[in-house]
Amino acid sequence: MAAADHLEIAGLCKDYEGCRALCNVSLRLEQGDFLALLGPNGAGKSTLLRIIATLVLPDRGSVRVRGADLAEDPERFRRRLGFISHHGLFYDHMSAQENLVFSAALYGVADPPARAEELLRRVGLHHQRHRRAATFSRGMRQRLSIARALVNDPDLLLLDEPFTGLDRQAASLLGEQLLLLKERQRTIIMVTHDMERGLAMASRVGILARGRLVFLEQRQRIDPATFGELYHAATSGGRVS
Repeated sequence: MAAADHLEIAGLCKDYEGCRALCNVSLRLEQGDFLALLGPNGAGKSTLLRIIATLVLPDRGSVRVRGADLAEDPERFRRRLGFISHHGLFYDHMSAQENLVFSAALYGVADPPARAEELLRRVGLHHQRHRRAATFSRGMRQRLSIARALVNDPDLLLLDEPFTGLDRQAASLLGEQLLLLKERQRTIIMVTHDMERGLAMASRVGILARGRLVFLEQRQRIDPATFGELYHAATSGGRVS
């Protein structure tokens, strides 16, 4: 494995009750890569993220981070991982501040209260810090999810349709945070249906269809004007050139 490689996925397979979710998925990302992963519903995108996040075990294949097999020490890997999913991954009965302080303490952050304050200001929730998460709107909950995912300053950030349902202000905020992470050479994998946003933000673009990675290319080598046709061919079983 090359010294610059951050993440290597090899021959990943996953079945659910006889239905194949992933079939022989392999890819390699370097430190600082931003991969936008596109594909129709049921393509296996969320399953792939959940395997990388150590929430689901693969049936076959491996995931290696900086040369170390994920299966050998998943707890150590989780400490350097951020994950934004459809589920908030926080506690509704706690306030926004309590959620972030608790998460920061779990990750061993040096000063959890200070880190919580910093992130609440960054996501525009500082004035709502004492409100219980259960009372938050969808946009506010997504902001809290962003803050929680960043609490440990992750080396690898996984995002599952992070812009879905966000209001314009929250979407702009998330975009700014992702660009900052990209500038800081954090590795990002974003599952999205938003082709335009994916092409605008990513350094690499992949297409997953029927559990297979059918396309993976550097963003600079992709013509946005014709990418829609390529995507249609890839997801409909046609030939991708």
